[in-house]
Amino acid sequence: MRDFSNKKRIIVKVGSSSLIYPDTRSMDLTKMDILVRNVCNIKNSGRDVAMVSSGAIVAGSRHLGLREVNTLCEKQACASVGQCILMTTYQRMFSEYNNKTSQILLTKDIILNEKRMNNAKNTFNTLFSMDVIPIINENDTVSVDEIRFGDNDTLSAVVASITGADLLIMLSDIDGLYTVDPHLDPDAKLISEVAEIDDDIKNMAEKSYSDVGTGGMLTKINAAQIANDSGCDMVIANGNDFRIISRILEGEEVGTLFRSHKVKDFDVREFVISRNMR
Repeated sequence: MRDFSNKKRIIVKVGSSSLIYPDTRSMDLTKMDILVRNVCNIKNSGRDVAMVSSGAIVAGSRHLGLREVNTLCEKQACASVGQCILMTTYQRMFSEYNNKTSQILLTKDIILNEKRMNNAKNTFNTLFSMDVIPIINENDTVSVDEIRFGDNDTLSAVVASITGADLLIMLSDIDGLYTVDPHLDPDAKLISEVAEIDDDIKNMAEKSYSDVGTGGMLTKINAAQIANDSGCDMVIANGNDFRIISRILEGEEVGTLFRSHKVKDFDVREFVISRNMR
């Protein structure tokens, strides 16, 4: 059993593929309600919690009747429409469980500018002090390659770093880190725990994929590096059933746990610059 009882600030990241019906690409409201209930339970237990949620472009494209979205302008337009749909849905659901929410849209340039990053930190801390659950996404409506993270895996780890979170739960369409790609090899073995991210771990992640989200397993490993160096544990687990959030917090050994190892004077801005993350 894992012991997360001492975790006081938790980030939950949800990928697009975990929020929709794969055939129709419409939002799965039953699953979203289970997600909201589990996140509310974290808050009700006396801990701070924030959620990084993908899904704006998918929600927008479905609402606009677009099966394929190819150009940057189309993606930005869909994000503009979809973010309203996504937040309206979340706000209604969270309010049913007597919890307050806010929306925070970030781009990479906010993190790379020290003053703006400190402003973001202060906003998060103020929201937590007001018992608000921030819901974060990349600002896809205005972001271009130069200022975008490019995936919410990286964004969630950056949020964990700047908020001083001690646990990041990353939910995706895969059970965790495998020795080889489980989509291609039935003999793939799930790795329960990673104490250190080395070249062998990165090699295991290189060929993983997802046909809805923008981040593969390698982006999750990069995210784990940010979180771990910031002093934050990270668990990658399957978001097919959002009740897994409670199972993780109860100590059940599901998914892959990446153990934190706080790096002295770790600066997330320097890390992002050094990796040229887009």
